[in-house]
Amino acid sequence: MANDDRQETAVDRAHRLLIERIVTGIYPIGADLPGERTLSKDLGVARNALREALQRLGHNGWLEISQGRATRVRDYLREGNLNILVELLNIDHTQTRSFVPHLLHMWSLLAHDYTAQAVRNEPNRLMERLELYASLADNTEAATQAMWQLHRALIDYCGNVAYGLIFNSFADFYARLATQYYQLPQNRDRARALWQELYQAAAEKDTDRAAERVQAYIRSDMDYWTNLPDDDVIYGTNSEDPDNTTDEEDPE
Repeated sequence: MANDDRQETAVDRAHRLLIERIVTGIYPIGADLPGERTLSKDLGVARNALREALQRLGHNGWLEISQGRATRVRDYLREGNLNILVELLNIDHTQTRSFVPHLLHMWSLLAHDYTAQAVRNEPNRLMERLELYASLADNTEAATQAMWQLHRALIDYCGNVAYGLIFNSFADFYARLATQYYQLPQNRDRARALWQELYQAAAEKDTDRAAERVQAYIRSDMDYWTNLPDDDVIYGTNSEDPDNTTDEEDPE
């Protein structure tokens, strides 16, 4: 999982601020962005950093950039791609609650397939990994990392590299949600129960049982996020905003 402790660069700052202003409607879909000089001053970054951020946003589907014409905000939810979803979740935390059930549903569909393939291809390797989980420390960090590593291993044993690329795209988002989720002892208990059942299914080479159990676990998680109180913000440890970057940066 990624480390978010690095200091925010001028390009990253411009990139983040532009997305925030797009999703909050300051620069609505279909609108033209201000000129470079105005935008550079407004965002507090140098023009070369701004240009790089604009190119990144254009590549990812946020903006339509044409030489000789104003840069336009695209209809990113209809015309965008996986990059849009990842950036929305990592930058605009207000989107988290509405997207979580949809993401968990998608994950449950993928997990059913890659778990079955993993048990079929590498049951012994999976059992060896799960044996190590028996002595795992009972704390938030251990559970968060163990579940991530388990799914990463299942995908590796499955052999479908496309699953891995999709999974890795949500590393930062997973870390935020899992850190909050596994703070609760009952959720760590559920994880341990899953690991035990998955071990037994792998020992019996029961691909259907393994796949169905992992899928059911993910889908049951949807209840937790759906029923989360409205005032309980999904940010991570102690429900604090994980953005520990520096907001102040002098223009270059």
